Formats: sequence, C-alpha cells, structure tokens
Amino acid sequence: MRSLTLAALMTATALPAMAEVNIYSYRQPELIQPLLDAFTEETGIETNVAFIDKGLTERLQAEGDRSPADVIMTVDISRLADAKDAGVTQPVESEVLNENIPESLRDSEGHWFGLTTRARIVYASKERVGEDEVTTYEDLADPKWEGRICTRSGTHVYTLGLISALIEHNGAEATEEWLEGVKSNLARAPQGNDRAQVRAIWAGECDISLGNTYYMGKMLEDEEQQEWANAVRIEMPEFEDGSGTHVNISGVAMAKSAPNPEDARAFIEFLSSPEAQAVYARDNYEYPVDPDTPATEQVQEWGDLNPDLTALDAIAENRTQALQMVERVDFDG
Repeated sequence: MRSLTLAALMTATALPAMAEVNIYSYRQPELIQPLLDAFTEETGIETNVAFIDKGLTERLQAEGDRSPADVIMTVDISRLADAKDAGVTQPVESEVLNENIPESLRDSEGHWFGLTTRARIVYASKERVGEDEVTTYEDLADPKWEGRICTRSGTHVYTLGLISALIEHNGAEATEEWLEGVKSNLARAPQGNDRAQVRAIWAGECDISLGNTYYMGKMLEDEEQQEWANAVRIEMPEFEDGSGTHVNISGVAMAKSAPNPEDARAFIEFLSSPEAQAVYARDNYEYPVDPDTPATEQVQEWGDLNPDLTALDAIAENRTQALQMVERVDFDG
C-alpha cells in the first residue's frame, strides 16, 4: 500500500500545473466572455476573471508581489499609461504582437497593447446641423457653435485624451485657447456620460456633442435610447493638420507579478489574432486594431474612419498638462 501511495504521489507531482490566466478586467465579464471561451477552446488554458470597475491600478499596487493577476484589460490610453507609470505592468516581447498591432497602438516599450479602437467623434442633430457644418476639432471653438455644444466633464479620461492629442498636434498655447473657445460655446455645464449628451441633443438642449463611436451601437440596443440615437448622426472631424480623427483604445497589459507569464503571453497574443479581433470589435461596436480585420457592417455604416496615426504613448505623455489646462480654464465651472 505504501509503494502504491508513493507511486501515485510521484505521478501527481510529475503532472504539469494547471494552465490558467487570471484577468483583472475593467470591462464587464459578459463583454469579453466570448473571447475567453474561444481562447480556452483553442489552447486548453483556463481563464479566471475579476471585474474591477474602479481602482484597478491601486489594487495591483496594494497586492504587490502577491497579486494573482496575470493580465489587466482596460480602456483608454490614460488608464494603460497610468498602470505602466505606477509600475504594475511588465514589458512583453512578442513578434506576434508587433506584427498584428500597429506601432502607434502599442507602447514603445511593450508594456501595453491596443486591442480595439474607438473614434472620438461628434454626434450631430439631424434636424439642426448641416452635413457640412462639422469639419475639424479646432472648428469646435468657432463662435458659430455658441450655445450649441454639450460634453461630459473635462476631467474625464476620454476628454483628456482628446485634449492631449490636440496638445501633441498644435502645442499647449493653441490648445488652451481652443479649450477656452469650446467652453464659451457650451450649452450647459459639462455633465453626464456620452449617452447623456445625445439625449440632450434629442431634447433640444444642444446641437452637437463629443462622444465615442461605439455608444451609437449601445444606444440602438436599448429600446428607450433608440429614439436618442435616431435623432443624431455621426460626424468624423479631423485635426486641421490633416492627420485624421482622434482614436483611443481598449487594451491589455501583463501584470508585473504575473504568476503565469507564459500563459498570459499566449492570451495576449490570442487577443491580437484576426479571430479574436473580429469577435471583440463585433461585441463592443469598435474597430479592430488589425488593419486587415474589417469592422462590422453596422460600424462601417457610421462613416469612413481616417484614424490619426500619432503614437498614443506620445499623446499620453501630455495628459498631466491637459488636466492642468482643464483646471486653469475652469472648464467644468
């Protein structure tokens, strides 16, 4: 009996540890579940998800080397850059990722990688805004828009991302003048989320608003919000220098203390594959980062996107300056 028990123990010890990836996700589990299922089916690696809607970086800092997280999935370049700056991520070297993801949509040091893009566009009233009225981001400071613009808080990461991009393109002085001009054109104090701005257009409180493209798909899913969505159309302003429309990302990074780094690398590489790109973009009404993977027909109907190819990590370096600018002009006041 003793020899059998010892043999069984030796056999068990020789077995490889269970392959798994522990994910801290800003995005709700149901939004990424199809990806997780496809990854496990293809690789046999199990996934475990913890949904963290606030304080993801702070949680990783508090857990330190004991953190079970292998991968973090979040949205917006600011959140990804903050995680890198906080020292809770590690670089990933992968020819697969470098080949699948455009250089402008990944960290130059390999700490984070874009998975999908969303354009920061203008929602315009179909009734009160002509199809040729919205042109560039810089044009939003023109007095012709006085009392016609709605937007969310200037301190929100989406707004700061656009301001940071304007700093990169036009410099700080010109961008601060622009921000003052946009403030003077607001129909009301900044408030609510992107959907709330579209509701305000529908209600006649303003004529245009800034928002992310994917909210159109989300509103059309909601019976109550369909009427709001149908009251507007998407316009894709570009920067005056002709560089294109500002885009932000949903992205992924490997946690600094990942207990399963090889499995984590396999998962991140899988997310960059054409199969995963198509699923992720479809379920979230976003654009794949892989230029060879088309957006869904519905997303394509919103217009031709000419994305700004300025490196997002360069734009992210301006975010502190952007926040200080918002506070100086008292944009939310």
